[in-house]
Amino acid sequence: MDKTAFKPDTRYTLALRDAGGKARPANVYVYRVYDKFLIARATSGDGLVRKIGYDEVEKIVAEHAVAPEERYFLPAAVLDEKNWRDRTEMQVYASSPARGK
Repeated sequence: MDKTAFKPDTRYTLALRDAGGKARPANVYVYRVYDKFLIARATSGDGLVRKIGYDEVEKIVAEHAVAPEERYFLPAAVLDEKNWRDRTEMQVYASSPARGK
């Protein structure tokens, strides 16, 4: 796989290779697409934001564009490529004054 197979603000169901070499299913929301990796949130399971290398992706099973009103948002600084050089995952908590938090 490479960068051209993915688009930002899109939900994917992927077959990802784990550390043991087995294919595992993953449902993700892609925030950003860079040359060597993409930044995505797990939409099933733990909900962590992860850096996924294209070499980990075996197959794209499904792809669904996300309407603007249903998109996930994170600050641009969190999604910046330089912040992901030394990390593979991040837990991000979003709050809003409208929700009383």
